[in-house]
Amino acid sequence: MRTELQAKFLQHLNNRKKSEKGFTLVELLVVIIIIGILAAIALPNFLSQGAKAKQTEAKQNIGTINRVQTVHRSENSAFAASFDLMATGTLTGSGLVSSTTNYSYVLTAGSESTTINAQAKDTGLKGYSGGTNRYTNGASMSVIASVICEAKTPSITAVSVPAFTATSSPTCGTDTITLGSIGA
Repeated sequence: MRTELQAKFLQHLNNRKKSEKGFTLVELLVVIIIIGILAAIALPNFLSQGAKAKQTEAKQNIGTINRVQTVHRSENSAFAASFDLMATGTLTGSGLVSSTTNYSYVLTAGSESTTINAQAKDTGLKGYSGGTNRYTNGASMSVIASVICEAKTPSITAVSVPAFTATSSPTCGTDTITLGSIGA
């Protein structure tokens, strides 16, 4: 009889396990709360990636223009006075203004210095400016230097352009951050 009792007991346990399959409400709530916390942490980071990608456009264009202007000034007596003279491909126009989906670009050029301003079209994007100038260093050598400046906060207002002197490389204004400089 003992084996018969053991068999019934095992059958009872087996039936009991089958009827208790599934998740309790508490277990489901814990999982939902964990998913919610992860989403709350990840969502702001995910949303900011779009703005970073759009801002990269302006940084790349200003860097390209600074490099092209450096080459143009090395070969000519003045910086390029229009986007078409620079032939960058992304920005075009016979004048001093060009535009993309995210930014408006304004070019100023002279014989000793040039600036480019990328004004954001969206309040969630930062503005950028860049400048290239030719100056005479302490060893009386002619030097061409460039700088890229980023606004400290997102805005659709124009960013201050770099300052120039006859004896030093361009510098960013107090409302901007220097991202990089070449030839300084």
